[in-house]
Amino acid sequence: MRQLLRFGYHEAVSCMFAVAVFAMLAVTSVVPLPIARYDALLAGCLALTVLLWAVGVETGREVLVIGLFHLVGLALELFKVRTGSWAYPGEAFSKIGGVPLYSGFMYAAVGSYMCQAWRRLDLQLINYRTWPTALAALFVYANFFAHHWLPDLRLLGAIALIAATWRTTVTFRVGPTRYTMPLAVSFLLIGGVLWLAENGATFLGAWQYPDQGDVWRMVHLSKFGSWALLVSVSFVLVAALKRWESLSFPRPAPPQITNPKPLSHSVGGRDPHAPAGQPHAGLR
Repeated sequence: MRQLLRFGYHEAVSCMFAVAVFAMLAVTSVVPLPIARYDALLAGCLALTVLLWAVGVETGREVLVIGLFHLVGLALELFKVRTGSWAYPGEAFSKIGGVPLYSGFMYAAVGSYMCQAWRRLDLQLINYRTWPTALAALFVYANFFAHHWLPDLRLLGAIALIAATWRTTVTFRVGPTRYTMPLAVSFLLIGGVLWLAENGATFLGAWQYPDQGDVWRMVHLSKFGSWALLVSVSFVLVAALKRWESLSFPRPAPPQITNPKPLSHSVGGRDPHAPAGQPHAGLR
């Protein structure tokens, strides 16, 4: 139970950006505003980003990742709204092509969570194949656009991701103990949480699907698979940042420990080419 509470605490803190965005959605849905709701949400998300950076919750590099996620998400939003997949019915000065600029921050919230969880839970990747995983994720992202004209190949994209990450595991530390799970399983778990979050967001009027015009309905279960696939794109971007950080800002070697006690649930062994006392090789 202690470990579960520790894990829940780290997850909750890692979701701080997303929770704050949900709070703004809830407040703006019931409180009269002097400006358009979408404009108020954009101002709130910008202020939130600056605040989290100023108090040290987000690092400068993580803020850059949030900005990159905003651009990637905004590009998808502009295309999907134009094709009628969903809509933003409210008026605002900050709308471009029918898409309010605040919408990119909902993707940025996913990037913020991944950066925070990676750092707080000391994530490491074992047998991570950078280029095969990145190419599979790029194929998945491209299919979100191309399936409007070409056959929908998301199943092929899912198979490509499973193949690219077949032997990849992610390890994370909770207190004194390190746990492990297959990377593909983490995509499914995060995708499921995002599907639930999407239901909450549409209920609060963040955006609107065609079948939600007259009365709110639950988001179709097929979107669960879409989110699980889209998570892979987010993960590849964050993994690239962490790879760059490890090369540009290497961690100092840990001090030598006399008679170290083994950790339960520890995974893997030492890198045979690493100096004595170095941790297990992996992408942090």
